Amino acid sequence: MLLARAALMGIVEGLTEFLPVSSTGHLILAGSLLGFDDAKGKVFDIAIQTGAIVAVIIIYRQRLAETLAGLGSEPRARRFALNVAIAFVPAVVLGLLFGKAVKEHLFTPAVVATAFIVGGFIILWAERRTPKIRIATIDEMRPRDALAVGLAQCLALVPGTSRSGATIIGGMLFGLSRQAATEFSFFLAIPTLIGAGAYSLWKERALLSAADLPLFAVGLLFSFLAAWVCVRWLLRYVSSHTFVPFAWYRIAFGLVVLATAWSGIVVWQD
Repeated sequence: MLLARAALMGIVEGLTEFLPVSSTGHLILAGSLLGFDDAKGKVFDIAIQTGAIVAVIIIYRQRLAETLAGLGSEPRARRFALNVAIAFVPAVVLGLLFGKAVKEHLFTPAVVATAFIVGGFIILWAERRTPKIRIATIDEMRPRDALAVGLAQCLALVPGTSRSGATIIGGMLFGLSRQAATEFSFFLAIPTLIGAGAYSLWKERALLSAADLPLFAVGLLFSFLAAWVCVRWLLRYVSSHTFVPFAWYRIAFGLVVLATAWSGIVVWQD
């Protein structure tokens, strides 16, 4: 049963990590329902994000290999790597400064549900604006564009906000095309989530033992499989659709969580 719950959590992570619906928020709620919300469960939630990132690395392996090979000679490769690094830094700084306080005070269903609703209305507002596209592809991004997206990613420290939602919608508001904002969000996720997972495992290593390996392996595997399907679908979706359906999903889901908590139908655990 424990491995089955780990598989379910992995599927939730993989399906929601790259959609603008907040994987952390869904994991908090799913963990509350499945009894997977203790200290070790929080480490598990962060660690299995690495499985989703492996899916992105494989899908974009050619671009990543070209970038690594061209760092010494290709201006395009150096500019791309620099932009990812610049966008990565703000979340690292704020995460190290406030990560502990966020986990202690904001990892609650009420906060998640509220962030779902607020984020949904922000997406609706952003989609109603007439887009002013300055940057059609990620190769046209400048360091200041990358910094702006990196600052937007910091909003995702509040669980329920959505890292991908903050970076994609933020990128669109800053002038990136829908495709460029989505792809840059994928690439930015690689150092962000690998770093968060490694840091969490190291910091909380005293909670873990060799007996936990099957649990984490199952979560990572199912996270990878679900993310593989989701990323390939999302790349096709954004070419001809808006994020409005995700906004309404966020609002409806947030209202359901608040209503069930208020009525006592579901006892959500922090």
